[in-house]
Amino acid sequence: MAKAKFDGVVEAVHYKPNGEVDWVRAYERRGPTFTDHILINRQSLIERLKAGKKFMVGKRIRFNASTFEVTSPVRVLNQAGKEILVTGVDRVEGDRLDGVPLI
Repeated sequence: MAKAKFDGVVEAVHYKPNGEVDWVRAYERRGPTFTDHILINRQSLIERLKAGKKFMVGKRIRFNASTFEVTSPVRVLNQAGKEILVTGVDRVEGDRLDGVPLI
């Protein structure tokens, strides 16, 4: 089995009333395998991404342990001195994780 080229998979997101990401439900790589789902707050996710970790949007394939169906990367943009979490798009006003189900 080929090594996955990402460090985490974001499965769901919860937004604050102001539109910022509050936290995400994700799986994180631990050596050759992934954790069970964990909750990562916005600041911790930004710190991980800035440290060079690669998180993808996706979901775990049922009954296949550390196998995921992934779509797009999660990125941090710095616009007007504000950090913004995005997937795919470059010009946004606030956090926007397209393709991630809401909780």
